[in-house]
Amino acid sequence: MSVEPETSPETSPETSTGGGSDAGYQALIAAFPGLESSVFRGQQRVVMPAASLADAMRQIHQLGFDLLVDVSCVDYLEYRGATSRYGLVYLLVNTRTNERLTVRCFVDDPEPTVPSMVPLWPAANWLEREVWDLFGIRFTGHPDLRRLVMPEEFAAHPLRKDYPLQGRGERHNFPVISREQS
Repeated sequence: MSVEPETSPETSPETSTGGGSDAGYQALIAAFPGLESSVFRGQQRVVMPAASLADAMRQIHQLGFDLLVDVSCVDYLEYRGATSRYGLVYLLVNTRTNERLTVRCFVDDPEPTVPSMVPLWPAANWLEREVWDLFGIRFTGHPDLRRLVMPEEFAAHPLRKDYPLQGRGERHNFPVISREQS
């Protein structure tokens, strides 16, 4: 005798693959008309201008997106057709509906800057520090924006496309720390 597993709204096939309700997404599109947005295989994406990122993220948080999964960055320096240098990517989840949302925001040199999301999602603290350290994107209002991966003396941001693959000789300038000293 085989027993079929019960499906509840939390574990139904529609929501278990990330294709849950899109009420938050629709509310965001209504609140910010003219946004570049798309849905592909149940994954909802919006491109938010840097000027309205703080307001939009506040509204997204109020819509129930209570989990910030990741903050990442892409350097589009030599990407064909790119109009901006850096693309920030925020991955958000509404844990009640399993709705997922990707928010992209583009910034440019010479001072790529966006507001910090730490007041909304405390997990953004380390994620923003990593993006700052490796790409040089400044997060205004961040409580502790300092290097996370590279040493404080390191002057560059190594995941930028214009950073040489062999480095600039920085490794030879750092003091060697033994196990006893660490």
